[in-house]
Amino acid sequence: MATYDFDIGIIGGGSAGLTIAAGASQLGAKTLLIEKEKELGGDCLHFGCVPSKTLIKTARVYHMMKHAGAYGLPEMDVPPVDFTKVVERIRSVIGTIQRHDSSERFCGLGARVEIGSPAFIDEHSVSLDGIPYTAKTWVIASGSSPVIPPIPGLDKTSAMTNRDIFTLDRLPRSMIVIGGGPIGIEMGQAFNRLGTTVTVVEMGEAILPKEDRDMAEMVMGVLQAEGVRFRLKASILRVMKIGAEQEVTIKTGDATEALCAEAILVAAGRSANLKELGLEGIGVEFDGWGLKLDERLRTTQKHIYGAGDVTGGYQFTHAAGYEGGVVVTNAVFHLPRKVDYTYLPWCTYTDPELASIGMNEKAAQDAGIKYGVWMEDFHDNDRSLAEGATTGKIKMLLDEKEKPVGVQILGPRAGDLLAEWVAVFNGKTGLSTLASAVHPYPTLGEINKKVAGTYLSTKIFSEPVKKGLKLFFNLRGRACTPGA
Repeated sequence: MATYDFDIGIIGGGSAGLTIAAGASQLGAKTLLIEKEKELGGDCLHFGCVPSKTLIKTARVYHMMKHAGAYGLPEMDVPPVDFTKVVERIRSVIGTIQRHDSSERFCGLGARVEIGSPAFIDEHSVSLDGIPYTAKTWVIASGSSPVIPPIPGLDKTSAMTNRDIFTLDRLPRSMIVIGGGPIGIEMGQAFNRLGTTVTVVEMGEAILPKEDRDMAEMVMGVLQAEGVRFRLKASILRVMKIGAEQEVTIKTGDATEALCAEAILVAAGRSANLKELGLEGIGVEFDGWGLKLDERLRTTQKHIYGAGDVTGGYQFTHAAGYEGGVVVTNAVFHLPRKVDYTYLPWCTYTDPELASIGMNEKAAQDAGIKYGVWMEDFHDNDRSLAEGATTGKIKMLLDEKEKPVGVQILGPRAGDLLAEWVAVFNGKTGLSTLASAVHPYPTLGEINKKVAGTYLSTKIFSEPVKKGLKLFFNLRGRACTPGA
């Protein structure tokens, strides 16, 4: 029987890798964690979720300061943003979280951490700076990187990605965002609120293409009202640097237009970090999307697993953490556990936020599922009125058996409001339980209760029920008729 240096080796110190390393080492497995960057935490901590949400909060506060009059406060002449102060706050938040994701902490848990760029030399061994490391089981959790589209001239400009925008030494006067997905839209709104003139260029017919059109258009309407400009169904012909600015030439229909801005942010998707790992030589299959995996997250080499962005599926930190847990169950406990993304939630952190769980209308139509839609608007929610945040709605989809198959929420703190639906779906809780539960007043969460109650009211207050009550209890009907 072969002897290996480690029970399990993990390539990548992001959410998936850290979840696996913490779980495996605490369960007694001799664990090796390899990370190519100088510090653990992955893209989410250093270039993604954490800095972006920190920036979004700062931008929201600044936006509210500029619109103090809407809250009955004196109008303010707000000074321009000193972006170096914003960057300091972002670095402070990252630094605080970094202590939890430090090499020292994981060493304390029992995992050995090595920094460098590994490559497989056989099915159980990697080379790290010329030193071989062997493990009985390997996990590829190497994350993803921004896609740089093959646009003529783009490589000759100072175009940025999410790895650059959180360390700028000053706020750009103007910015062109290439891509209308979540990253592009979140950052477009944030920089616009801070004072940058922003134009979003999107090839598709709508922003946020995975979301339902009505929800995406409401988000775009909010951003347009705040000053963000959009060019949809636009193909980019070329990019060139002209003095201190970048010129982006686009074609929309038969019209050609030259857009100029000081900065370009490329937010055109992400690709899995797999090409430098030597996977071709050990029989691990992958394509342009990610690793070829089975439902237990095993690659074509069954002792090698994949988790996180390299799966080619949901590129969310919480998805990576979930997948990390599935790998631990399979690789350490040796219990067969399959991934199930049916009720995986997600949220786009614009203001208002757009959060989803289960199927939206687009997904239901693609799956051939017949459904009904129940909606409630935030402008009918008392807390929304009190906070001056009335844009948005909740949309609940029920299948033919009138069971919920998905919920989308566009509104204030939608990501937090979705937590109740996470419990409903995963706990198989009935809508009657949600509708009868007492929610504190006034809260945004009442909208969850209300949409469930609105559906149930069609059953409770139906004509057959009213006729039955009249028959058994001699109820006499209306006491007032409008217009009589």
